[in-house]
Amino acid sequence: MALSYPSLNIVKEDIAGINKNPANDFSDLEGSSILITGAAGFVCSYLVDVIAYLNETKFKDFCKIIAVDNFITGFPRNLGHLKNKPYIKVINKDVSEPFNVEPVDYVVHGASIASPSFYRRYPFETMRVNVDGTWKMLDLARKHNVKSFMYMSSSEVYGDPLPESIPTPEDYRGNVSCTGPRACYDESKRFGETLSMNYYSTYKLPVKITRTFNVYGPRLYLNDKRVIPDLLSNALSNQNIILYSDGKATRSFCYIADAITGYLKVLLSGFNGDVFNVGNDQEEISMANLAKLIIGLTNPRLKVIHKKSSEKEYLTDNPQRRCPDLTKIKMKLKYHPEYSLKDGLKSTILWHRFQNNKQKI
Repeated sequence: MALSYPSLNIVKEDIAGINKNPANDFSDLEGSSILITGAAGFVCSYLVDVIAYLNETKFKDFCKIIAVDNFITGFPRNLGHLKNKPYIKVINKDVSEPFNVEPVDYVVHGASIASPSFYRRYPFETMRVNVDGTWKMLDLARKHNVKSFMYMSSSEVYGDPLPESIPTPEDYRGNVSCTGPRACYDESKRFGETLSMNYYSTYKLPVKITRTFNVYGPRLYLNDKRVIPDLLSNALSNQNIILYSDGKATRSFCYIADAITGYLKVLLSGFNGDVFNVGNDQEEISMANLAKLIIGLTNPRLKVIHKKSSEKEYLTDNPQRRCPDLTKIKMKLKYHPEYSLKDGLKSTILWHRFQNNKQKI
């Protein structure tokens, strides 16, 4: 059976490429069951699709997927093409509330509010899913004696790293404000890591933690309020790109297909009680140069305009640099990001252009 995707073939090609890479062996998922929270979101819907592809093309015995989302920031359309598939069950549920499911072998806890504009607007909801939701998922995983539990944390736990700690390794303890406008996300993610590690040390739960560095790609919709969707929203509307900063802050961006590969390698590894950065260390770029790159890929006649944001605390505690040290995941799990920023942006732009044209039909 072939999967039917609600877009150009870009997402389908990403998923196929992940699974066809000989360095990626996900066969341990065959015949198992996996619970994924935040399953309709940008990142975790891709993870669902990778497993769906394996079920459709490689596995004789399906990996059963329990996809959980409350659809506050997730989109039902991200899972719509899998409707009526025998191996997936979609549950509309807030993971910070108790609920029961059938026994599962793996748990991926990806539910969260990850966009700064949204978590500043919804601080309590952000903390609740990152603390109460994580606690309940850890309890569920312990109850079912899972083979692996992966907590999807964030590079935000590092705060604004000191210059000598960039690229940033996993043993950097962070330079984080516990009272600033980003603290609801940063500190609750840090606490989620503490919870997870204590379940490992106390109950021997096979916990792994991933710290994500600025993932982008198809399904990161233009109203997400993170920097790449913001810049693309301007450019794809043939409007000058607006930067609400001086453009000097830098980031290292990771294309979604590379990130998903990293997550699965961590989930299926034997490195329990361990933490891994997941990202791309090849290109650290300033926001000004990112804007110029997007202009070059969309409409060279556009300009970059600097303005002050209407959000009072838009730049408060905003890290000046962010770049991962990937030594650990490269050495232990043979993870190597393959997509350049330019190629990843090309795919993302094509996907959004297709979405816009489809909506006009």
